Formats: sequence, structure tokens, C-alpha cells
Amino acid sequence: MNTITTSSSLHVSADALFAWHSRPGAFERLTPPWAPVRLEQFDGIREGDRAVLRIGPGPLAVRWVAEHYDVVEGRQFCDRQVEGPFPHWEHTHRFDPAADDPDRSTLTDRVDYTPPGGALGQQATPWLEAELRRQFAYRHRITRRDLSQHQRYNPDGEALTIAVSGASGLVGSSLVPFLTTGGHTVKRLTRSGPTGPDEILWDPRTERVEAEKLEGVDAVIHLAGENVFGPWTPAKKQRIYSSRADGTRLLSEALASLDDPPDAFVSSSAVGYYGDHGTNRITEESAPRDAGFLSEVCEAWEAATEPAAAAGIRTVQMRTGIVLTPAGGALRLMLPAFWLGLGGRVGAHNQYFPWITLDDVIGGFYHALWTDALDGPVNLTAPRPVTMQAYTDTLADVLHRPAFLNVPSSLVRTLGGEMAEEMILSSARVVPDRLQETGYDFGFSALDDGLRHVLGRMAE
Repeated sequence: MNTITTSSSLHVSADALFAWHSRPGAFERLTPPWAPVRLEQFDGIREGDRAVLRIGPGPLAVRWVAEHYDVVEGRQFCDRQVEGPFPHWEHTHRFDPAADDPDRSTLTDRVDYTPPGGALGQQATPWLEAELRRQFAYRHRITRRDLSQHQRYNPDGEALTIAVSGASGLVGSSLVPFLTTGGHTVKRLTRSGPTGPDEILWDPRTERVEAEKLEGVDAVIHLAGENVFGPWTPAKKQRIYSSRADGTRLLSEALASLDDPPDAFVSSSAVGYYGDHGTNRITEESAPRDAGFLSEVCEAWEAATEPAAAAGIRTVQMRTGIVLTPAGGALRLMLPAFWLGLGGRVGAHNQYFPWITLDDVIGGFYHALWTDALDGPVNLTAPRPVTMQAYTDTLADVLHRPAFLNVPSSLVRTLGGEMAEEMILSSARVVPDRLQETGYDFGFSALDDGLRHVLGRMAE
């Protein structure tokens, strides 16, 4: 039998810590983005509740069924594997109040397990233990950060009703669990019917929206849009443009028509608005330069929110940078080559890379939701943009891999065409002036820290 224990002291009561773990979305928030885990069923953490997972890559994934037991309200719950790869697995989640301060507690995760695979599995125990420690360290960082965000912006625990489009996308699939673990109710905007009690039909293709279900919601977060990766054929470009401009206008006009509209409408945009600025610093006051298709899309995207703003709804356009997570996007595409030691710089060494971690994207949207001083365009990027050379060197260092197979701009341009020109070779030294002016506290301002967090490779 092997045992690992991870403990952290948190500035939150044990009851609040237990409540956070008991709400929908906690499992998703605690799953590391690099871990190949898919949740199929989660009943909750009450006595006898079960979680059903698929663990492992693609067709190699194995089924894991865990059952909760020994639940002590506000203090503890446990789960044990009843089906899966481990001969024995028991996990105790413990929440102990501090003796001298009711608003502090200790979070302890203890796992007692027997490695799978018999004698061969025993040989792999050092690797398995290291991976489990990585995962629990990540879980504790997320728990601390999420609870801190909710306490800061919502100290009274007000439960909002928030409509979210793009809830199953890269950002939405993390933002929705963040909101629900904070005690909020999420109404998903969906493009197909029939809709359930927590779904609202919004279909830009047919220009249909169930506006009556938007009455009385406290806020709307709009994330949906066609994926911009892939060859930009005329049909693809039309879908990219229409999904943003037409879809946003349909939603914005619906919000403007309500008798009881939301207080805030926080809509996605992108740093592609600015075009290529070389090495010049870009703030929210900067005008587009050397603009192409993406800039045209972003301008139309943001203009489409005008009906909501004209109706008196506080409207924010979040100009998001390159989101770093191994769960998707640019980093996921780069990782295989870097892991194999075949990574390198793409494009010019001095072009700027406007990065931001997925957790700070979520935090930035939440900050915009609660900050009345914010409206109009807001840059959602880390405060320290880096050059492509610096990004390449940092990623290689975090992974302990060489990175010398640089891809010249001419080859990228030849292979990727217009998409590569605007998305890969464009230089945007974007800084988040308005977020910083309104007091947003970045979890990860330095690239090294951000990559180590999302990849679970924190410095020893």
C-alpha cells in the first residue's frame, strides 16, 4: 500500500471549502488540463454518490467508477474506486478549521493506493507518485485561486443567474464550472433545441432566440464563434465572420428588447483587432494597423454589441490574446513537437506573442462581470508579452527539451497562407492597461510561471 498526502492552508472557512467541493463543476475545475480524463457521470459527493470517468488517451481509455462514502458535512468526504485499474484506491478529502481563526482552514488530500500492473506496476511507482503529486499540487492551486476570486468579488455570496454562449468551447468549458462552484446558476445558450430548464435557444442560422428566457438574468457572457484554425477557404471565412458579427448582433438585439435586461453583457473579441504593430506597445487606445480579415471580423464583432450598449446595458468587449492551456489552442498544437525535441521558433525572433493563461482568461471575464467601471474594449492578455524567441526558449526550458528547429516566416506563409499571415506571423505587443487600472490581480504575469502552472511543471 502506498500513501500520498497534500495539505494547504487557505484563507477560507472549512464550511466554505466543503461547499465549493460539493457544487457542480468542482470535478472539472480540479482536473489538470494535461490529464487525459473525461467525466461521463458525476452525481455529487453525498453518501453513495458515484463518479464515472474515462482515463487515458482515446481508444486506450479505461473506465473508472468511484463511490463516495464517509461524508461528514462541512469537514470531509471520501471516495473509493469500485471499478478501474487500481487494485486499491481510497481518497480522503479533509477540511479542518484553523484553531485560532474561523475564516482559515487546512485542505488535506490523502490517497491510499496499490499501483496497477503487479510487480511491473511497482517498478513504476516513483513515476506514478510524482504524477499524482503534480496533479494534487495543481488542484490545490486552483482551489486557492478560485475561492480567492469568489471571495474578492462576491464576499456576500450573492448567487447570480448568468447566461453563457459557447459553454462547451475551450474557455466556456472551464468558465462554466468556475461560475457554478461559486454558487451561480448558468443558463447555456444553445443553437439546437429543444431546450431544457437551464438552456436558452439562440440560433444565428435561423435568427431564432428565446428572448423570454433571458428576462431577469443578471449577466450574459458571450463566447461563441467559429474556430479560426484551419485553411481559410471562402466558406470558412464566411462562417468565422457570420458566427461573430451576425450571432452577436442577434443576441445583442434580444437583450436590448427585454423588459428586465441584464446588468452586464461581456462579449468576446480578440487581439486580432489590432493587426500587426511590430514591436510597438498596444493598449486599448491603439488603432488597427496593417489590418486584414481578422481585424475586419473583430471590428464587426464589437460593433454588433451596440444595441445592448444603446439600451443601457454595461457592455464589455474582451480582446483576448493567445490562450495557453494544453487542453487546446496554440499550446496543444505545439507540445508534441517540443516533447520530441523537434520544437523551435515559428516566424521572426522579434515578433510579439500576446499570451495569457486560461485561468487568467476566466479571472478576467469574472473581473469584468463585477467591475462597474469597465465598459467598451478591454485587452485580455498577460501584462508581460514576450517575443516569439522568448516564448520558444521558455517553453523548451520548462519541458527540458532542445528547441532549435526554427520555421522561417516564408515557409509558414507558403503553407498556411492568409491564416498563417494573420494568426501566426502577426506581431502584437498587447498590454492589459484597463484590467490593471481597475485592479485585476493576475495569477500568472510571467510566462515561465504560467507555462509551469498549466503544464504541471512547477519549479522545485
